[in-house]
Amino acid sequence: TDDHQIWNMINSVKHFSITPTIVELTCMDKDNMNTLVSNILCLSPRLTQSLSDILYHKTKGNPLFFCQLMISLNREGLLSVSLSRRRWEWDEEKIQLRKIPDNV
Repeated sequence: TDDHQIWNMINSVKHFSITPTIVELTCMDKDNMNTLVSNILCLSPRLTQSLSDILYHKTKGNPLFFCQLMISLNREGLLSVSLSRRRWEWDEEKIQLRKIPDNV
């Protein structure tokens, strides 16, 4: 809605002769999310499919929630690089059990 804080901020910068660029993001489908996860982790889509399914379920395909979740998982050690295996690894069970705020 127009009374949301972000719109208030956008309208306030217009007073300084700044024209903001508004980018509308739509939700990803499961295939697009898996392609993105595969590209980010530099792994085959076959290897990332189960992780992508979990991420899709938790984020409903929202790209902003997806980015925040990926960052959180990495910070929490649930998604990390294995130097010995030279690839990304994750704990699907713990990621599946991880609680997500209701507003996601």
